[in-house]
Amino acid sequence: MYDNAIEKIVAIYNRSGLSISKFASIINKDRRTLTAWIDKLVTKEPSSEVKTSISKFFRYPPTIWESECNGVDFEDMLEHIPKDEIRIIDQGYEGGLRYILDKEAQDRFVIHPQFPGPAYRDKVVPTPYKRVISAEAVALKKLRYEQISNYAFESTEWYSIESLLRFAFSHIGNFYTKSEKIQILELMHDTFYDNYNKSLYFFDSHSTKIYGMDTAYISINVKQNFMFFKMPIDSLIVEIQNKKLIYRMHRYFTSASQAPSHIIRTDAAKILRIIKGAIVSDKTLIDCYYDIEKQTPYGALFLNNISPFEPRTDQL
Repeated sequence: MYDNAIEKIVAIYNRSGLSISKFASIINKDRRTLTAWIDKLVTKEPSSEVKTSISKFFRYPPTIWESECNGVDFEDMLEHIPKDEIRIIDQGYEGGLRYILDKEAQDRFVIHPQFPGPAYRDKVVPTPYKRVISAEAVALKKLRYEQISNYAFESTEWYSIESLLRFAFSHIGNFYTKSEKIQILELMHDTFYDNYNKSLYFFDSHSTKIYGMDTAYISINVKQNFMFFKMPIDSLIVEIQNKKLIYRMHRYFTSASQAPSHIIRTDAAKILRIIKGAIVSDKTLIDCYYDIEKQTPYGALFLNNISPFEPRTDQL
């Protein structure tokens, strides 16, 4: 078993969990070639370029292609081969965008440092920061939004309640106009409302000790055993392949017993509507809190994120 390169390639493909299109793109072949290997329709030895591409992408040593590496030895090497657990991606701003697009091509599970996520922000406010970006970056940002907004694309996104309130009501470090805030809230509402391919959560970062979630974009892929986060400097991205850490991070935000207090996915769109209504009507943060308390069971979660204030007389 695994006596030739084709059998080994098919075994690696089956373990990868990738689509045929994605795997074919890694080896720079079309879908038909990979399908022919899977269906055992051809026996010609794959080129050294194909083997090198697979070894480079999955970080397997070149010795896996040696004829002596077969059977149990081959399986053992795939299972236990030591891999670098941390990789630094330093490819500039455009390279970082390409990396994220590639890693989140199938689906994504993201904990955002601030509201809104960059894809929604860039759709409404193309150049929020005081710097010039390249035409390539503009095109990549457009592609990212199109990918995420596709109805069938599976996306799970977590934001802190604090970041949502800062976006809506803070006057410090907030470059959004009233009109832009309304557009973004409408855009995200329409993206997540009544779409079972997408899940939006708002968690209370003050009811439990959660540190660092306001500084880094964190993307977790538990199926392919990697996660990455964006460093706050020089467009650096750190990729991690420590299986225990990835599982622990993913479980923290998916386990009912461990997840921080949060607004469930079916109520998130309603929260966006209430906050949008408050902005349209020029209501204050406190007015919005009272609206949320009246219309939802999440008043206490929002109150945890607001400085102490005197209750309104009409609420006594």
